[in-house]
Amino acid sequence: MGADNFTSTTEFILVGLSNDRETQILLFVLILLTYSFTLVGNLGIIMLVQMDSHLHTPMYFFLTHLSSVEICYVTSTIPQILAHLLIGHAGLSLIRCALQMYAALSLGSAEAFLLGVMAYDRFLAICHPLIYTTAMGRWRQLQLASASWVGGFFVAAVCVIITFSHPFCRPCCINHFICEIPMVLKLACDDTHTTEFIIFLFAGMVLLVPFSIILISYGLILLSMFQMRSAAGLRKAFSTCGSHLVVVIMFYGGATFTYIIPQSGRSPDTDKEIAVFYVVVTPLLNPIIYTLRNKDVHEALAKVLQRLGFAKK
Repeated sequence: MGADNFTSTTEFILVGLSNDRETQILLFVLILLTYSFTLVGNLGIIMLVQMDSHLHTPMYFFLTHLSSVEICYVTSTIPQILAHLLIGHAGLSLIRCALQMYAALSLGSAEAFLLGVMAYDRFLAICHPLIYTTAMGRWRQLQLASASWVGGFFVAAVCVIITFSHPFCRPCCINHFICEIPMVLKLACDDTHTTEFIIFLFAGMVLLVPFSIILISYGLILLSMFQMRSAAGLRKAFSTCGSHLVVVIMFYGGATFTYIIPQSGRSPDTDKEIAVFYVVVTPLLNPIIYTLRNKDVHEALAKVLQRLGFAKK
């Protein structure tokens, strides 16, 4: 390879979602509205849990952390997407690309760990109610939440460092709208097989370990449900676990498609369509799914509205 071609780049060009100007403006409006609703929905959950003492339970403690992750995640990606749609082109310096990749990957990894923790919490609450209060005390909640955050930031740091240890050849044009490891590694000038293998191992750890915990937890919960004689207990178990399972399926589906399933023979446009779902849509759906059929949240919201004078007592 010639010396000119091997010159390391200082900027990445993102192709984006569309080259048509009218489509870009339409996408800007839709994504801006989605982003706004996502912030309002997740902030609303955090504030509601803080304001109502009946929601000061481990389940809602972890839910506030999940909402915090979602707020940080969309803020690390969507403002940049909006700016690029508005100005019509997308250029990112190498440092900005690395920072965005690190923020999105660390928060996504933290979310994967949190979903596993939430499944374990539901298992204890339903299958071992007598020891639940002791086993999931305040200190244990803080330990599990902190481990999720720290684990996410550690995994992201390793993956981003080894990704950007490669030189990148010009022109560096990424057929995507955000900086993601699989797309960036395609532009490396040297061999990336070792890096890809390490990232595959970390992706497997981040996705498969929590997912295994989720499968085991819900398998035991399902077994416990069949042993229940109380119809009310069954309904409550399905209510609290059903929403979590929907979120798990949405999250792990997109992440597995991007980081676990081989990309050979796959259209780049397919990657972008999947990414739109887990970057833009899923963070909006999470607060809706968790609150749509949640009686405790409905009652807490009614109390807050009454306190503010928006509803009758």
